[in-house]
Amino acid sequence: MSGRFGRRDFALGLLATGGVVLASRGSRAADFTLRQFHNQPVESPLHKRLVEMWTAVKAETGARVDVQTFAENDHLAGGDPAAFKMLVSGELDFFTLNGGVIGTIVPAMNVQNVPFSFRAQAQVYDALDGDLGDYLRGEMRSKGIYGVPRGCFENGMHQITCATKPIRAADDLNGLKMRSPAAPIYVDAWKTLGTEVVVANLDQLYETLKSGAAEAQADPFAIIELLKLYEVQKYVSITNHTWSGFNLITNLKLWERLPKSAQESIERNVAKFARLQRADNDALNVEARELLVKQGMTFNAAETASFRAKLKPFYARWKETLGQKCWNLLEAHAGKLA
Repeated sequence: MSGRFGRRDFALGLLATGGVVLASRGSRAADFTLRQFHNQPVESPLHKRLVEMWTAVKAETGARVDVQTFAENDHLAGGDPAAFKMLVSGELDFFTLNGGVIGTIVPAMNVQNVPFSFRAQAQVYDALDGDLGDYLRGEMRSKGIYGVPRGCFENGMHQITCATKPIRAADDLNGLKMRSPAAPIYVDAWKTLGTEVVVANLDQLYETLKSGAAEAQADPFAIIELLKLYEVQKYVSITNHTWSGFNLITNLKLWERLPKSAQESIERNVAKFARLQRADNDALNVEARELLVKQGMTFNAAETASFRAKLKPFYARWKETLGQKCWNLLEAHAGKLA
């Protein structure tokens, strides 16, 4: 992925100097010079649309708000969890992050990653741009985090890839070495399904699979193709078991310091560019599936009823963790789970 070394060195330099960016001589210094992190490659639709979004905000605010976007925050020790702690403490300004990691501080956010709940993107956004999203933003606000309305960007529906065998039913997962993000809801789901969980950040994924430390993993088609996992995985089992996306969040105290006109500009452009990125990513996932076939990966449709049956104790645990109100809002959109 071109230019990674330079971007990472620059971002690390910002951290070493407390995140301060100095305006060059002769240029107008912004009132708010800020940073946006995300964990996707620079080639991703997420990076492209975030750069365009902040360029639009800078123009609308007369350069009063200048936000620089940095891809692949996984260079930080601890990856997403470390960057998330920075945002909560006020060391980082904006971040796009999976609900499962936010859920380590805001338990209700795990609702986005309950397996076999949401079945399509349209269902997801009806919930997250509506009443469920309103509830989650309230929960984040109570923890000092501001979730930008209609600011959930797309990653996609997850499928299982494996180096050693196709996954046809839940019993095929027994004893399988499965890579998982560090988010507890993912780890719990895979353990409940009988796998041996191997926790690894996204930047460690390829090497974890190549070394054999993990046999399998789960991601949308676009990630599988973009990270060239076809070089270290043979099978793709269609499960559509979990949706994931990237919630645009900021530190609440920072948000409250921004002028109202700047807040309105950010919210308006977030909604616009999130819609564009969702469409981009949907098209990319379709294209990526076709490319994975050409790369020689073998596809099969998994029988998912066996997965749901095995997850009954998982649903009971997470219903308690999320709370009755949150669970009710989920089931209002996704149907009964347990």
